[in-house]
Amino acid sequence: MRRHPHRGEASRRVTPPSEKGAAVGRGIGIGLMYGLWKPRVLGAWRVPASGPVIFAVNHAHNLDGPMLMGTAPRPVHFLIKKEAFKGPLGPFLEGIGQLKVDRGAPDRTAITGALDVLAHGGVLGIFPEGTRGEGDFASLRAGLAYFAVRSGAPIVPVAVLGSTDRRGRLIKALPPLRSRVDVVFGDAFQAGDGSGRRTRTALDDATVRIQERLTAHLENAKRLTGR
Repeated sequence: MRRHPHRGEASRRVTPPSEKGAAVGRGIGIGLMYGLWKPRVLGAWRVPASGPVIFAVNHAHNLDGPMLMGTAPRPVHFLIKKEAFKGPLGPFLEGIGQLKVDRGAPDRTAITGALDVLAHGGVLGIFPEGTRGEGDFASLRAGLAYFAVRSGAPIVPVAVLGSTDRRGRLIKALPPLRSRVDVVFGDAFQAGDGSGRRTRTALDDATVRIQERLTAHLENAKRLTGR
């Protein structure tokens, strides 16, 4: 007689994000981003060459994620809202190692997948503002601090600038083809205070430290690029 899995067992099963898929996604991103626009990448040498890393990226345009995937020196696994996984795009995103997350409720599957990426020495991409907005890091959710403190992975701030400057003629929702988009990587830093504590107070303190570092990086990136 075939044994059906207990509901609790099924909920614990998490398919690990595909490392090879993320590498394929990076290859696709390189072809598309450099083929359609003119990315200018600054500070890529600041990204650790190996080991777990969290990219904290400002988010002002839907192009920001794909742009980073195509310009980062390492393959990236992004936490992406579940609404983007509709239709044929869903299997494609999963195939290139991206993580689906429910922003409306605690998502244990997404949390486990993200921690698994870091545990295997991969790169996790997060939009710490939670949703697309001004892209100024003015309001951060606690998720970034949790992943950084829980995993011990360093955070690399990333500023994507120029994706919202002008609208394209052919596709209004995208920047003009062959226009310049700047991607600026900052210095890696630890979010925790070194104590290893993961209390609510410790995470709140880490969030404050993170916001200060991300805001400073964004201001520096704007000065550096003249944006």
